[in-house]
Amino acid sequence: MSKKDGFKSGFITLIGRTNVGKSSLLNKIAGRKVAIMSDKPQTTRNRILFVFNRENSQVIFLDTPGIHKPKHRLGEQLVQVALRTLHDVDAILFLVEAGQPPGPGDKFIMNRFQGLKTPILLIINKIDLVKREELLPLMEQYSKLYNFSEIIPVSALTGENLSSLLGTVENYLPPGPKYYPDDVVTDRPETFIMAELVREKVLQLTSQEIPHSVAVIIEGLEERPNEIVAVRAVIYTERESQKGILIGKGGRMLKKIGEMARQEIESLLGSKIYLSLWVKVKPGWRNKEEQLWSLGYRSKE
Repeated sequence: MSKKDGFKSGFITLIGRTNVGKSSLLNKIAGRKVAIMSDKPQTTRNRILFVFNRENSQVIFLDTPGIHKPKHRLGEQLVQVALRTLHDVDAILFLVEAGQPPGPGDKFIMNRFQGLKTPILLIINKIDLVKREELLPLMEQYSKLYNFSEIIPVSALTGENLSSLLGTVENYLPPGPKYYPDDVVTDRPETFIMAELVREKVLQLTSQEIPHSVAVIIEGLEERPNEIVAVRAVIYTERESQKGILIGKGGRMLKKIGEMARQEIESLLGSKIYLSLWVKVKPGWRNKEEQLWSLGYRSKE
């Protein structure tokens, strides 16, 4: 469809503190998992592009790492990846959490909005957790801090008000072409999604210092007879003690991670897989630029 037919397309970035539900919102819009989810902060580590097609438009969402106070080189890089997406997009969706007043992290992000000409929409997520009468005072608090183009309360969990959000987003798109074919959901290769699904299970099954010290790389894919795909994944961590926790007594933790990840990867590929997991140690990798590059965290992404 050409511009003269009224087709619209554009880029929309999602930004917010850690754990406000950006990935959950994208997954709900997509009707499938396009980004991993966890109740642990800093789940998203890369800029992930997600393509959503509507009848008369194509919306290209950019999911970003949550803004947080960095404690290491990786953390600094994640914040920079998120902030860079504020430029050269058609609109910004600033996600905050219902039931929580604007905090230092929210104000830090809003300070970065100063001087931007891009429309900024405040999206108040998790409205299923609060009473309706609590929303108006929260909206007023944010309105005093920044002049948002729109304020839209939603629930990524229940889907409440998402159709209104999508309709509003479409209003901010300029006339344009279909950038991606209908069958493209993300710009990331399948191996990236597989690695993220393994890391998601580590986040869900481990606690304390383990989740943030982990990176996952798919080192090999091999087609075998009977339409089985063999996947070799390596989980990197920083210390031998963490490796022991990830493997678990008698290998039980690693087996559980593998079982849960295998089910989701099979759903992604639409075929049976044989997943082999290995755990290796890269001491202090989160503070070493060359290690960040080797594990796929591109500082100039």
